[in-house]
Amino acid sequence: MKGRYLFTSESVGRGHPDKVCDQISDSVLDAVLKDDPKGRVACETFCSAGLVIVGGEITTTTYVDVHRLVRNVLLDIGYNHSKYGFDANTCSILNAINKQSPDISQGVDAGGAGDQGIMFGYASDETPELMPLAITLAHHLVERVELVRKKGILKYLGPDCKSQVTIEYEDDKPLRVDAVVLACQHTEEILDKSGKRITDKARQEIIKNVAHPVVGKMIDKSTKFYVNETGKFVCGGPQSDTGVTGRKIIVDTYGGVVPHGGGAFSGKDPTKVDRSAAYMARYICKNIVAAGLAQKCMLQVGYAIGYAQPVSLMVDTYGTGRVSEQRLVDLIRKHFDLSPRGIINTLDLRRPIYAKTASYGHFGRLEFSWEKTDKAAALKKDA
Repeated sequence: MKGRYLFTSESVGRGHPDKVCDQISDSVLDAVLKDDPKGRVACETFCSAGLVIVGGEITTTTYVDVHRLVRNVLLDIGYNHSKYGFDANTCSILNAINKQSPDISQGVDAGGAGDQGIMFGYASDETPELMPLAITLAHHLVERVELVRKKGILKYLGPDCKSQVTIEYEDDKPLRVDAVVLACQHTEEILDKSGKRITDKARQEIIKNVAHPVVGKMIDKSTKFYVNETGKFVCGGPQSDTGVTGRKIIVDTYGGVVPHGGGAFSGKDPTKVDRSAAYMARYICKNIVAAGLAQKCMLQVGYAIGYAQPVSLMVDTYGTGRVSEQRLVDLIRKHFDLSPRGIINTLDLRRPIYAKTASYGHFGRLEFSWEKTDKAAALKKDA
């Protein structure tokens, strides 16, 4: 995009109700895959005041102690006391899990996709992670909140938090951070005399200890900081808002920079292409950008349930490609196996790796196999 413009992305911390549910669903998936790599999992979680419901369709040869798993996840997040409005030790847990439909499983058993749908991948040379800058900084902010809380730097912080970053661009190049939004759950000790707002001292402490270490190099005297703008955030987590698995799909992906197919990731085993094919699409786009074939690359891939190969591929390099987009499609078909089995084998997806993906985004983190750039050299040579 030419000229100057602002772009905003948000992230949420581990204690956000929707992310609580994502982490529980993916922890159930990991527990299955640990002992049964071919287990079929579509696990959904709902949480509200004092209640967690775990449901969905799971077919496996192993056993998962759902009640113990849920409490352990909640304790690890930090919901260990009633002062945070939600306590892992006393909340109610309902297990409503059934088996996968045999009508679906017969198509998957034959190597077909576990569902129809469209998936998107993206990469950009905007950051070292080949991710958009706004969502990258937003993730780092909520990671920083957790670090500051767990290390006791700001002892009054609770598990729930949200962040938002606005970047000013000129001709598609990031210039500066225009605004930072932080909403951090806290205890009552930092409220002013009115009891309705946090003190200015606490606000400045949050800016100093959370925002500056993350965005300091890109702020200037005009950067705006919005911290707990409702005044206070004592009641947080599932006590203040319901959570549901799969409700933060833009946070999980690219911060709204590119379209989203609509399929959530968490709680789904890799036969579900709305998860595995989105990972593969990211892997492909990242290798194309790493190969220098484009500065930006977006890939859309479409599947039909029960059918192994994609029904469509579409590449958009936003005018930055060094070869044509049709040539890139040809290269993708040659160098990448886009069948569900091919994706699972290429990215080694039948492992208990998914609980970590449920916080701070699924992309831009080198610990995951879909972030490798091991195909870049071959793509560059072939192109």
